[in-house]
Amino acid sequence: MPYISVESGVLSNDQKVELIQRLTQTASEVMHVPQEFFTVTIKELPDANFGIGGRTIDKVKAEYIQTHKTV
Repeated sequence: MPYISVESGVLSNDQKVELIQRLTQTASEVMHVPQEFFTVTIKELPDANFGIGGRTIDKVKAEYIQTHKTV
């Protein structure tokens, strides 16, 4: 049975539903395996638990939002 695991920041319930549906559908099409055989898990972690370039993702996101504000 194919198993798909996703680690991400916090997602809404709607985002989780869509992610599970789309990952399953795409993998099923590519692998030629019925969707019913797929298992998908989502592991949510706080943005403070992820880092890139020596900074936590929450800080990277805050800086991105600040620099890409629309006036």
